[in-house]
Amino acid sequence: MTIAIFLFGVLLAAGLFFIAADLLRLPSLAAEKAMLAAVKRTASKPKNIDAMLQNSAIRLSRHIRIDEYKYGRMKNMLSAAGLNVTPELFTALAIVKAAVVALSVIPTLIILPLLSPIVLFLAVLVYFKEVRKADEALVAKRSKIEQELPRFVATITQELKASRDVLSILENFKKNAGAEFAPELDILTADMRSSSYEAALTRFEARFNSPMLSDITRGLIGVLRGDDGRMYFQMLAHDVKQLELQRLKAQAMKIPPKIRVFSFLMLLCFLLTYMSIIAYEIIASLGGMF
Repeated sequence: MTIAIFLFGVLLAAGLFFIAADLLRLPSLAAEKAMLAAVKRTASKPKNIDAMLQNSAIRLSRHIRIDEYKYGRMKNMLSAAGLNVTPELFTALAIVKAAVVALSVIPTLIILPLLSPIVLFLAVLVYFKEVRKADEALVAKRSKIEQELPRFVATITQELKASRDVLSILENFKKNAGAEFAPELDILTADMRSSSYEAALTRFEARFNSPMLSDITRGLIGVLRGDDGRMYFQMLAHDVKQLELQRLKAQAMKIPPKIRVFSFLMLLCFLLTYMSIIAYEIIASLGGMF
């Protein structure tokens, strides 16, 4: 009887929910997942929990107010990181995810009250982790773009010997650019066609705040203003190559500790092999004596 009452309550609640969703014209879970996939711009499918959190964050974002300076900074950062969300929605998502973790403190207070401060601390950590997600995505994207800059500078150095058309140089390199750099060059070339070349390059420089990219854009602006530019980019190519070598050396320094672990495992396997052979021979010789 108790099970029947429980099932009746669950089915009644589900029915009332679907009726309310139809009357309020709430989007379906599939529609929310499709919207979330468009926002994230990733090949992986979003989870159901992400879609539900997105719906709650959209409602909360209507009540969030951000000052003009912070709004502009966050908007540029989200755009450069490839996140197609507004600063209000990004902040609301962080608040909603932290609130979901914080709500778990209610059953914790009933079952084990001593763990409630830990749950609240985890909620705060989740909030700051979500807020820093755009910064982390931008840093990862900037790192991938900076790996292509030595080849980009070398290409500009060669192209300037035959042409001073900055737009054509960028379009020619865009055909062979990587997956992270090519879309940014698309935005840059489109911006250059629709506005001033110098203003477009300045906006492109401000998107990533990369010192290497700033040096390149300053050189291209100098070429647009009539400077020769060839000697500048030859020196810049040398400097960028040195920075790339330093980056590769830093990556190589991280590899030996990993190699030592596997080398120790290989040594242990060799020792076990020899010990097993010696033990087998000893046992065989003792068996022959008896």
